[in-house]
Formats: sequence, structure tokens, C-alpha cells
Amino acid sequence: MVIIDGTNLLWAIHEARDEPEVTNEIQLCRTLERYFAMASEEGEIVFDGAGPPDKSEFDSVGRLSVVFSGFHSDADTVIEEKVAASTSPRRLTVVSNDRRLRQAAAAGKAATIKSDQFWSQVLGELRRNKPTVKEPEEKRDGLTDGETEQWLDLFGLDE
Repeated sequence: MVIIDGTNLLWAIHEARDEPEVTNEIQLCRTLERYFAMASEEGEIVFDGAGPPDKSEFDSVGRLSVVFSGFHSDADTVIEEKVAASTSPRRLTVVSNDRRLRQAAAAGKAATIKSDQFWSQVLGELRRNKPTVKEPEEKRDGLTDGETEQWLDLFGLDE
């Protein structure tokens, strides 16, 4: 399972000026949901604060659990507690550029990856598995005789 410091990842994306379509929490979660579906992995993203009053948009992000730290804690602390409470921390990967969080995760036997490296991995996977649109057969084969006649008639060129 991948546990992501959400605010930290959003900041890394903003700094890289990489993805103009990812500017807020819900856009990030939808992008990550596609990534986790392709990778057949589970993820959890933790954001600082209480989040928006209406969190219903976050219900449709499938393989990604969304957590807000609340007013009395922060994402780093919540993630540290999750790593410490895990019965199999070696199966966890913590995503953050925060040195203190990465050190705490490593001390708890979890793997770590920096936010910008993880984001590059996400974008690479999404680009590699982008669904291709099938080209119409007419593009390769040309129009049928009947379609050609219709166009010639339409433009008055049938003589």
C-alpha cells in the first residue's frame, strides 16, 4: 500500500509546473485513482486540515482512500501513526519530500519515495497506458463508391 502526503505532493506538482489539470485535492485524487487502477495497487492519501465541508466528491476515487488530518493534527503525524500501527510496515511505501516523515517511515521499516519521483512514475504509467482511439477504417481505405458519389453530388461535381 502506498501512503501519500497529499499536501506535499500537490506542492511538488505545483513546483514542477507539470500538470496544469491537477490544482486541487479532488483533481489529484482522480488522477491517482486512475494510476492505482492501472497498477492494481491500493493507495491512501492524507491531506492537512479538515478538507471541504462536502466530501462526497472523494467517495468515487475507487482504489484510493482519502483522509484529512483534522484541525488538531497534520498529515505527517497521521502518516507516522499509520506506519507505527501497521502490522506489515515493509509493505508500505510513504510518498513525501518531508525529510522528517521519510526518516520516521524508514525507521518503521516502510519504503519511501520523494513526491516528485512518485509523480513522475504516475505520469509515466498514465501516459504509457493511455487508451488509444481506434482510427476509422475510412482513413486508411478511403470512401466507398456510394459515399464518393454523394459528395460529388453535394458539390455539383458529378458530371
